[in-house]
Amino acid sequence: MHTARCLQRALALVLIAAASPWLVAQVQPSQDKEAMPEQNETTERRQYTFAWQFSEDSDLAPRGGTSTGPSVELDQSVSPEFARMTDASPSTLERDRRAILAMAGNFRTSFDFIETVGFEADYKPARPYQSWGTEFVTVVENSEKFISLQHILVMRINLPSGEISDPFVMKHWRQDWVYEPTEMTEFVGNQTWATRRLPPSSADSQWLQSVYQVDDSPRYQAMGKWEHFENYSSWHSDTTFRPLPRREFSVRQDYNVLIGTNKHTINPRGWVQEEENLKVRLNDAGSREVLAKEVGLARYERIVGWDWSPGQRYWTETESFWAEARRQWKTALSKPGSLQIQKEVNGVPLYATMFELAQSTQESAPEIMSQKIAETIERHISRRN
Repeated sequence: MHTARCLQRALALVLIAAASPWLVAQVQPSQDKEAMPEQNETTERRQYTFAWQFSEDSDLAPRGGTSTGPSVELDQSVSPEFARMTDASPSTLERDRRAILAMAGNFRTSFDFIETVGFEADYKPARPYQSWGTEFVTVVENSEKFISLQHILVMRINLPSGEISDPFVMKHWRQDWVYEPTEMTEFVGNQTWATRRLPPSSADSQWLQSVYQVDDSPRYQAMGKWEHFENYSSWHSDTTFRPLPRREFSVRQDYNVLIGTNKHTINPRGWVQEEENLKVRLNDAGSREVLAKEVGLARYERIVGWDWSPGQRYWTETESFWAEARRQWKTALSKPGSLQIQKEVNGVPLYATMFELAQSTQESAPEIMSQKIAETIERHISRRN
């Protein structure tokens, strides 16, 4: 228990909000000097996006990551992944697959979220959110109609002493892509997910994107089609319910569900995820009261010269553990009835327990590791008809 609590505090230093998932960062690696010049009087006074800062009685300085990190070197070349994607003929399954695979690689990431419209009479815009990170995205599985991409954070921060910290490594979010799925798992509110069969032909030519938390528990799923031109590929989801990301549930208590869409667009040097969310108060009777609309932009820019070896070593050492965790979550979600997930048990978050198990069971027999994962998941879930 003490070890789990210590791990929980340590993880708080490196949790990041990702594209839709996503988790709050306390570490903010700096941009390269060309992309992020030193702050001066002009930048401190500058208007933030959408002119909210002109409100006379508001203080909308962005919240989010507060630390800085060493400079990174952007990869200025057209990525081989983008070249392979555009080599494929538009409007083909292979073009879809290459677009998804183009999201793998080594990236500097940035996350920006801001409310753009309010729907209450006394509405005042909340502070925007900004955060940064460095992570690599690795291909876990790759078949004709299924691709799984795992994000791994490898971050360093500038210490007060002027030195650079040792790397912080953490398994981040995961995205799975299924072509023409036969079922999907939907978030229905109150930390509850339900799996349903899809009508025949309802998923023709569509991909289901599944987003998972850092502990491989579900976050949301959404369906959509890829759109391709000669030098452009983008996937736009349908509208789905999503639980609050950590950047929100840690500071907001006035709403309990996001209803939103997300769009993935591949560019020559990386990719971008755009979000459009409604912040909704959902009551027990099912009525929906919309508080505000939010837009988000997560930018993944390829970088070179960064030492990813600590993250690669972590993934090599724990990959079998997380494969078993994925299998057990899939089994739990496929059973009849809905599944409610409790984020904490005895004050310890699910992700902290899972991360500790990933380390402590590396030398364990596979059946012991599997049993411990099963016991942990079972403590955190309950079923409803």
